[in-house]
Amino acid sequence: MVKMWEEICEQPAALKRCLETNREVINMLVEALDSHDISSVVIAARGTSDHAGIYGKYVIESTLGIPVALAAPSVVTVYGKSLKLKNSLVIGISQSGKAADVLEIIREGNKQGAITVAITNFNDSPLANEASYHLYTDAGLEKSVAATKTFTTQMYLLANLAAVWAKDADMQQQLSKVPDLVSKTLELSDVIKEKVQRYRYMNECFVLARGMNYSIAMETALKIQETCYIRARAYAVSDFHHGPFAMIDKDMPVILLAPEGPSLKDNEEMIHKLKDAGAELVIFSDKDEILELGTTSFRIPKAGSDLLSPFCNAVVAQMFACNLSLARGLNPDSPRGLNKVTITK
Repeated sequence: MVKMWEEICEQPAALKRCLETNREVINMLVEALDSHDISSVVIAARGTSDHAGIYGKYVIESTLGIPVALAAPSVVTVYGKSLKLKNSLVIGISQSGKAADVLEIIREGNKQGAITVAITNFNDSPLANEASYHLYTDAGLEKSVAATKTFTTQMYLLANLAAVWAKDADMQQQLSKVPDLVSKTLELSDVIKEKVQRYRYMNECFVLARGMNYSIAMETALKIQETCYIRARAYAVSDFHHGPFAMIDKDMPVILLAPEGPSLKDNEEMIHKLKDAGAELVIFSDKDEILELGTTSFRIPKAGSDLLSPFCNAVVAQMFACNLSLARGLNPDSPRGLNKVTITK
């Protein structure tokens, strides 16, 4: 069994563990946030961690109404400029905690008197040591280059931080269901192994979603790119209606994340538009009428909200990419030209 698959299957336990590990730190962090006039949140990350940050942006903005910006680290590291971060919560996300450009944003936040938080999988990492608070994903060593359990634990910490900060007990209760939802999602493994064979000669595809699942569309495309060497592009459904739709022709594979929730109406409209254009639709959903519209469909567990469905979709995407890589005769653990830790500045 490849390491990527093993680590995908470790996620229910990792999610439970990471929350227990961080309850006290999250409560301490929220006490500090409550005593400051936080007017914005700035998140710095790269790659998969950036996608977790985008999920966090949607959750924090929709829960707390505080605007969240995704940092452009080159403003500091390349152009040598300072950022006004005094009244901000500054979050740096990195699996290894060694991302040099993310580290510079945390340092800039410290200089400006901001509250700084690191989310990493290593307690002794540079990022963990630099930030005022460290949320430890506690996912266990991740050996596969393709991040899986560190991604979902990063998302989980951001969502739980938002829930505690908002004093939203119902949201915290909803989030407690995530490990079990992920366990149920893993039951799709045999179905995915079978259905993925249809796409082993695919050279390109699009991945679409809207709202909180947009981050998962981006992560799905990245997983397919790095493990399968397929030209996968992610778009928000709302953007795809514009220029990108011109690239759709007959039999073009399009993966669409369309769970029940506020974004379903827009997703359904796009599905019909794609079908009329002759696209090959791969649909992740929990709604029968939507699943029936796909050329290939994967039924995710009923999540009940856009807060939770991204976790189910993320795991389906990971299993899809891992099995597609193997079907193409590749090793998803060691993508060509990539290393587990990539340091940019």
